[in-house]
Amino acid sequence: MPATPTLRVLSVIPPMTQLNTPYPSTAYLTGFLRSRGIAAAQEDLALALVLRLLSREGLARLQGAALAQPAQERSAPVRHFLAEYERYAATIGPAIAFLQGRDATLAHRITTREFLPEGARFTSLEAYVDDGSGDPLAWAFGALGLQDRARHLATLYLNDLADVLRDAVDPRFEFVRYAEQLATSQPTFEPLAQALAAPPNLVDETLRELTLAALQRHRPQVLLLSVPFPGAVYAALRIAQAVKASAPEVAIVLGGGFVNTELRELREPRLFDFVDYVTLDAGERPLLALLEHLEGRRSRQRLVRCFVREDGAVRYLNFAEPDIPFDEVGTPTWDGLPLAQYLSLLDMLNPMNRLWSDGRWNKLTVAHGCYWKKCSFCDVSLDYISRYDAASATTLVDRIEAIVAETGQTGFHFVDEAAPPKSLKALAAEIQRRGTVVSWWGNVRFEKTFTPELCRALADSGCVAISGGLEVASDRLLKLMKKGVSVEQVARVTKAFADAGILVHAYLMYGFPTQTVQDTVDALEYVRQLFENGCLHSGFFHRFACTVHSPVGKAPQDYGVTLLPLPDSPFAKNDVAFVDPTGVDHGVLGVALKKAVYNYMHGIGLEEDVRSWFTVRVPRPTVARHRIARALAG
Repeated sequence: MPATPTLRVLSVIPPMTQLNTPYPSTAYLTGFLRSRGIAAAQEDLALALVLRLLSREGLARLQGAALAQPAQERSAPVRHFLAEYERYAATIGPAIAFLQGRDATLAHRITTREFLPEGARFTSLEAYVDDGSGDPLAWAFGALGLQDRARHLATLYLNDLADVLRDAVDPRFEFVRYAEQLATSQPTFEPLAQALAAPPNLVDETLRELTLAALQRHRPQVLLLSVPFPGAVYAALRIAQAVKASAPEVAIVLGGGFVNTELRELREPRLFDFVDYVTLDAGERPLLALLEHLEGRRSRQRLVRCFVREDGAVRYLNFAEPDIPFDEVGTPTWDGLPLAQYLSLLDMLNPMNRLWSDGRWNKLTVAHGCYWKKCSFCDVSLDYISRYDAASATTLVDRIEAIVAETGQTGFHFVDEAAPPKSLKALAAEIQRRGTVVSWWGNVRFEKTFTPELCRALADSGCVAISGGLEVASDRLLKLMKKGVSVEQVARVTKAFADAGILVHAYLMYGFPTQTVQDTVDALEYVRQLFENGCLHSGFFHRFACTVHSPVGKAPQDYGVTLLPLPDSPFAKNDVAFVDPTGVDHGVLGVALKKAVYNYMHGIGLEEDVRSWFTVRVPRPTVARHRIARALAG
């Protein structure tokens, strides 16, 4: 049996990901490494950065940055912040404590609308209809929704401060998509290189201080930077920059979702000025190989799915070794993460969006990959979709119970692309058999396997919400995208979930290749009927984006479109533009679709002709007005 690596490993969540719960990648890796006897720790520098910036000390530094701006260049948010600075300084600590769940009684003061200073973000409240009570939020939260109302107001307050940070310190600052434009499908590293070469601003300097403090606490020999989104790349490289300057002996490894999707053809040597290794796909096997290499027990040539720089050029090394079976990756651990300090935000009133940002959920995966892996819009050629590997129900519930014991939290978000119904059925039975009390939600395909009986069993096991892709709500286009479902089937399955008391959210899509205006109008009519018949509680329309790893991106001729040529890219490559011969202005149609669904969620406009939502002339629906009702009756 090979010797266990003895290196100390620190996994870091870089800004920005989520503020209500830890992004799970470091928990997965830390749990796995510890299961192999490796000294592993983790830090969430995304949360730490926000808490440092949004503190009394942080606001004092922000005030200094704002005052350094010429008065004539200060934006309205900055002028408001400076005018109300004393109130912001006095309320920031209590507001953060309230959003962390440490001071619930403050809700009474927040909801008076006299406690928190209110900037431009509060004008969004004017869009809500006053029901006559004098409170424009009463329709959304009800007479007893004190905590919800207060959290929404406190979230607007933080968003006001984010605007000040953006206008006075860093125009790229966002709570989630920080400097995203520097990395998203960038054919060149130059924008990132220039940004990283610029003098550090207040945000950069704060992040450097937090990074050096983490180095001091853990003294790692290996630093893992897990970058799930383009909006975490810039800050990850700022962290790497600080480590290189302070502790150049530390080996820095870059991985995560962004790397796995956008850097698969990496040829940019300048990235290795900041990191030493870049790994692809599931991290367990590459990390074991890399740690053995760093200890001198494995040659460089036997690294697994790893980019390195040799003689000034990027080289990809991939020694053939099997991945770690999903049953053997260990139990995620949140040890070392400040679970009591995450912020329960309430930004969007969409009920499914609330689950994403409101409350702390333990994130867990039912199976690696997708059991369906056929949808033509999805990155089905990549490992995180294509390699399906399920764990037993016994193993999953063992992990669930271990996580509950560690965190004290019984809420779980299953982060699968599409949780397999067979595994969910077995999981629900095992949860029921053991009497384990949990609440959970996740994403599924609305397939016929989800019978009313199975939906009730899932609800009994703790399922509170389900999301799934209805996509274009057109049988022709669902067939073209190989979704494997029909609109009527989706109606029956979503109704079964809803009847079991489970919140149902539909991911909706527009702008798919060959989608006509008639298709779009018909899709909205189907969606209207699904809300009308109690099949859906929530939904959101996304614009279709073609990626180079999807079936559309690999065989556009099969979908009637022509891809626009991509520039020769040594750096990021993912989204690809295309020409659709239908020539439909999907941008104009999308505004109507989103407005309609937002109203349908609140029971508004369900009796109206769907054409009334469009600002341009569109044809009448060809879908019978009671098609879904008849499908449910049948």
